[in-house]
Amino acid sequence: MDFTSQREKMVWAQLAGRGIRDARVLEAMRRVPRHEFVPAKFLEDAYEDHPLPIGEGQAISQPYIVAAMLEHLALRAGDRVLEVGTGSGYVTALLSLLCAEVYSVERHARLAVAAETLLERLGYRHVHIRMGDGREGWVEHAPFDAVLVSAATGEMPPMLFEQLREGGRMMVPVGDPSSQELQLIGRVNGRPMVTILEGCRFVPLVEGIG
Repeated sequence: MDFTSQREKMVWAQLAGRGIRDARVLEAMRRVPRHEFVPAKFLEDAYEDHPLPIGEGQAISQPYIVAAMLEHLALRAGDRVLEVGTGSGYVTALLSLLCAEVYSVERHARLAVAAETLLERLGYRHVHIRMGDGREGWVEHAPFDAVLVSAATGEMPPMLFEQLREGGRMMVPVGDPSSQELQLIGRVNGRPMVTILEGCRFVPLVEGIG
């Protein structure tokens, strides 16, 4: 199976073709082998533009939504980023190519261990993963330049906002299972400045550890 050509097609047809313009994001999506992060039985669908189940009731998000979230975050090479919901580690890998340090929190032990093992095998560096309640973030390493939440919440998680530095930004899906929207939340003078982006559908951000 020619994953390289499938990945190239994904980048140009699904991402650039739908308006993603950030060259760094497109190059990261071109470099990270998404097929490594999906269960073997879904390999044929690895580069299709839809989410795929990865176990524990979680999913790897569709490529376009991932690219859109990363583009809106406007990450810089020196940024330190908090990721909430490691999942399979796919977005973690992308973040590692776009910023200096990634701190990722996953509530499911099996997913956390599997993602850490895979990321190490594939050679991704400056990635730190721990099992924990994503709503609490990783306060020991705050403040962060950016926070990316890969699960939907009913409202902006206040503990995550408090871990943003002044001028930092958070990307979070907000809403219930039937109606969600991506929100880009900036920290300006200590207060949230919310920009509503597009509709989306994510699994819910669950409190506690699985």
